[in-house]
This record gives sequence, C-alpha cells and structure tokens, in this order.
Amino acid sequence: MTKKDLIDQRLVREAEQMVMRTHTRRHFIKESAMGLGALAMGSLLGSCGGKKKTAHSIVFDPAHPLLPKAPPFLGKAKSVIFLHMAGAPSQLELFDYKPELSKMDGQDCPPSFLEGKQFAFITGVPKMLGPQAAFARHGQSGAWVSEHLPHLSQVVDEISFLKAVTTDQFNHAPAQLLVHTGSPRLGRPSIGSWVTYGLGTENQNLPGFVVLTSGGSFPDAGKSVWGSGFLPSVYQGVQCRSEGDPVLFIKDPDGMSRDLRKASIEAVNKANMQEYQGYNDPEILSRISQYEMAYRMQITAPDVMNINDEPQYIHDMYGTKPGKACFANNVLLARKLVEKGVRFVQLFDWGWDAHGDNASNALNIGIINKYRSVDKPVTALLLDLKQRGLLDETLVVWAGEFGRTPMMENRNGAQNPFKGRDHHTEAFTIWMAGGGIKKGYTHGETDEIGYSAVSGKVDAFDIQATILNQLGFDHEQFTYPYQGRPFRLTDVGGKVIQEIIA
Repeated sequence: MTKKDLIDQRLVREAEQMVMRTHTRRHFIKESAMGLGALAMGSLLGSCGGKKKTAHSIVFDPAHPLLPKAPPFLGKAKSVIFLHMAGAPSQLELFDYKPELSKMDGQDCPPSFLEGKQFAFITGVPKMLGPQAAFARHGQSGAWVSEHLPHLSQVVDEISFLKAVTTDQFNHAPAQLLVHTGSPRLGRPSIGSWVTYGLGTENQNLPGFVVLTSGGSFPDAGKSVWGSGFLPSVYQGVQCRSEGDPVLFIKDPDGMSRDLRKASIEAVNKANMQEYQGYNDPEILSRISQYEMAYRMQITAPDVMNINDEPQYIHDMYGTKPGKACFANNVLLARKLVEKGVRFVQLFDWGWDAHGDNASNALNIGIINKYRSVDKPVTALLLDLKQRGLLDETLVVWAGEFGRTPMMENRNGAQNPFKGRDHHTEAFTIWMAGGGIKKGYTHGETDEIGYSAVSGKVDAFDIQATILNQLGFDHEQFTYPYQGRPFRLTDVGGKVIQEIIA
C-alpha cells in the first residue's frame, strides 16, 4: 500500500468520525468531557444566565482566507484608518485645556500627586508645568483645540473626542501592545488582524491589512503591533513604503519576464500543494494564497501606492512630498488604499516622546515640528474622505499609547534642560471620526489640572470594543479558539462607548 493510499484512508476515517460527531447524539455525549453532567450543568446555567449570546462563527477558508465576509450585524463602518502617534503626544498641549494648570506653573508638585504613583522617570519633587500653547474654542461644538493644530481646529465638528482615556502601562512597548493587541505582552493578534480575519477584504489584489510607518523609526513594540499572533499568518499586517517600491522585491529581477515569474510561482505552489496533501496543514494553503497575492500585487500595488498622479490640489491639501518618506504621504496613501477596498490601514508616526531632555523632544521646540507635520494631512484626510463620500463608512482613529504628566519631568531628580513631560497613565485624549461616530462631541473630563479622569473614563478595551462594534461585531462574541479556550481582542474587559455612536 502506497503512502498516498494510507493518507486517503486516514482522511476517510476522519471524515466518518466528523459525521458521527455531527449527527449522532450518543457519540456526542460519549465524547463530552463530563457527559450528561456537563449537559445538566449547562442547562442550569442557561436557565439562570438571562439572555444567551451566540459566538460569532467565522468560516476560515485557508485557500481563500481574504474573501469578503458579512459581519454578524450591520456595521456602519467598512474600513478603518488608525493613526498612532508613537511616543504619546501631550494632551495638555493639544486638546485638554487646563487654565488652572497655568496658575501652578513652576510650583512644587503637591505630594498627593506623587504618593503611591509610579512614573517612568520622575523622582523626587518635580515642578508643575503649565500648558505650552494657547487654546480656543472652535466649531459649533465649541471643542477646545490648541494653536498647534490650526487646520484640525476647523474640522472639530466631524470629531468625537475622548478626554478621559486611561491605561495601566507606563512604558511605550507594553502600552502600544495593549492598544493594538489587547495585551501588554507579546503573542496576541493585532486589531487589524482581527478585523481582516472577521471581514476579509474587498480587493483580492491587495492585502487586507496594510501598515505604513514614518518618523524614522518603528514603534517601540516593533512589528508585533501589527502581527497576527495566534491567528493564521495571512492576517498579519503588510508593511508598505511611501518611498521607492511600495514592497521590497515587488519588481521582477533583471532577465525575468512576467511569464517566467508566473511559471515559477505555479511551480512553487504545486510543490506546496503536494506538501498540503501530505500533512493537511491549512497554513500551507495560506502560503499558497500569499504567493498568488504577491504575484497579483506586482500589477496592482505600484499603481495604488503611487501618489504622483494625484492632482495638484490634493498635494497642496495634504502637504505631501512625492518621492520622500513622510507622514503626509502615508496619510494620502491611506485614503487611496481604503478607496481601493483595503480593510484596515495602520499608520505609525514615531517621535512624540516629549521628555524635554533635549531640544528635539522639547514641548516648545522639537515637538512643535511634530504638531505641524500631522495637522494639515490629518485634516485633509477627513475632508478628502468626506468629499468622496467615504467618511461615513471609514472609521478614523487618532491616538497615542498614554498621556503626559501635568508636572515637568525631572529625570533622576534633576530638572531637565528643556520643557517636557513624563509618561502618564491616568488621563489622555484620543479622537474618532467617521464610520458612524457622533460628530462634534466630547466624551469624558479630567480634573482641573488634567491629572486624573473624573467622568467618562474609558480604556483601550473600550476603544477596541467600539471599533469592532462599528464594523458589525460584538467584541464579547468575536473569538478564536487557541490553547483550549476562546480568545478575544478585548480579553475579559471592554464596553462599547455608546455615548459617541451616532
């Protein structure tokens, strides 16, 4: 008997057992870990548990893992653009206006703000630091925005601000992981991976989850913030570039024709299929689909990732720099990608860590350049999506991983040479727009100096739950089986922020 015959017999036996499990009640009860006892317990719990929720069943087709899927309920958003300012921007210089903090500028920090608290660098007694910006109200909503964001201040009536966001992580890498994967430790899938696993993508010639970086460095957590964790690897983010080829090695090598490339892909996939028939590992089918995707991307990606053909008024609107790597280019690419059906676009802009230990990260010097670099393109994104009829179905999220302290950082107990703030976990601001989010609204409030949340407190799990809700998922039921139990993005937390939903 050949190896192939043995494999065929094994597959037939597995199929027969599956049929028995599906159709034979006696076999099901026999195979249950606790038999009738488990059934009785489930019945008792069901009668006492109130309304029963059904887990979302995602059909994973390893041969076509990115085919579009319908969400469990009708979501208002079809795609997401997540703008992460890596390093954590200061809410006190952008959105959280605190005139009382100005009155305390230069005073010793009250002991109550320090006792029992843990900071990344502050030791001893630091000085309080007033806002390093002037603020004004804008729009019909009267939202407070600082002078550092003159363009964004003109579109505040499209935005919902979350002013009382909290976290329990005060170092960059674990805080970034918490925001994007629901855990401060490595190994969990990113939110973009969850979304593409649940919804697939509408353009089979492009990845469902695209990542763009700027600022000259990766986020502190590295590529894990767009990794697929325990989900099939096909759902990890695909990093593209805004300078040069969008993906490395996307062009055919010298001397290789398009037909020869196609023949080589077919030969590789034939070998992969033979391996799959021998081991029945679905990851092999995913590998085949990724090779085919890469081949199709050679035609599609260069066109989509090329911003040179955009009209001049669009370049002026975004402040792009064609041919150079910059945040503005990436924001324009994000619009082009969602326009072409990409499900999740994640932008990381590095360099927001405003400690004030040198001029480049001082709040009143180097960080001002960061404000300027994002103000115009982010505003253009909202206006551009709106004029194209895409804002209603595209959820835009702007966030950092935590906030900044109301007191000046005094590294090692000595005052820094420039004005800066330490990492702060108890209050910071993020905002959302489009995708069924309420317009011109502010949720949550901090105390008079911006130290702690006093109302509308939310965390990373709440934000994740809200994003999934807008896409058509109940975050508590959207799970994936791993290591013997169902895992979800929001772990054991999370509540949809109903107040900001239109």
